[in-house]
Amino acid sequence: MIETVANIGLPVDENLEIKKRRIIPKGFEGGEAKRISIVTGIHGDELEGQYVCFELGKRVEEQIENLTGIVDIYPALNPLGIDSITRGIPGFDLDMNRIFPGNSDGSMAEYAASAIIEDIAGSDVAIDIHASNIFLTEIPQVRINEETKESLVPLAKYLNVDYIWVHSAATVLESTLAYSLNSIGTKTLVVEMGVGMRITKEYGDQLVEGILCLMKKLGIWQGEVTEPKKPIVSTDGKVHFINASASGIFVPKVEHWEDVRKGDWIGNIIDPLHGTVEDELISPCSGIVFTLRDYPVVNEGSLIARILEK
Repeated sequence: MIETVANIGLPVDENLEIKKRRIIPKGFEGGEAKRISIVTGIHGDELEGQYVCFELGKRVEEQIENLTGIVDIYPALNPLGIDSITRGIPGFDLDMNRIFPGNSDGSMAEYAASAIIEDIAGSDVAIDIHASNIFLTEIPQVRINEETKESLVPLAKYLNVDYIWVHSAATVLESTLAYSLNSIGTKTLVVEMGVGMRITKEYGDQLVEGILCLMKKLGIWQGEVTEPKKPIVSTDGKVHFINASASGIFVPKVEHWEDVRKGDWIGNIIDPLHGTVEDELISPCSGIVFTLRDYPVVNEGSLIARILEK
């Protein structure tokens, strides 16, 4: 069934509607039940989660006899952003993931954020799916605030991702959806994968398998599931950043999720006009390239790669 989470009047007799799809077990007549919430579309240029919402819903409906709890799917928390291919909320110049937990008496954006929190609150687990931006490609990973790692890392290991990155508390913004939900006791995992404005089907399928594994662990699903991948778990101290020291065109010499050794050649930044190499990028450690620049035009300081030190 389709339910409305928030309905807000807009100019010219239009409405902003945030909706969810609720899938319930056969014969369910209300009352207490375990619930998982799948959330995406906070940023309008991150579309990887759209496929996950579709595929998960399809698989659950096809095997509805195996469903023993509630699945809530929120594919578009920022529908105006998705419709206009805008990262934030168009017309407000506002990143929606910087206004939670919102305010029911506030502006349109604050009211929407408040309604979203109220609707998701109480889920046994929520999964907040993000893509990277249009510039970078990310492997499927879960990012966790170190303040919540004891409760969230064991759950994240069921999601079939390649990597779990435990961030220091100082790098986590308190105005995000995940932080706001975790602070009120709704366990929320943040997934990052793929690239902005694209759908990477193999990553989506990988995550759907993981969500079903987690649902089985929670007692929401009784169907057959795959054995989830055993992810690498690390903290900030194991992650090395490579940034451009010059502007130009980035030409990679390595591939995404490739092993490198300290001193290996990551790529060049070239100047097509003068025919020169402006920067030779070298790996500062031995490890795995888990973030890699996808969009070739770079400026001085642009992030080129992240390497997870072995």
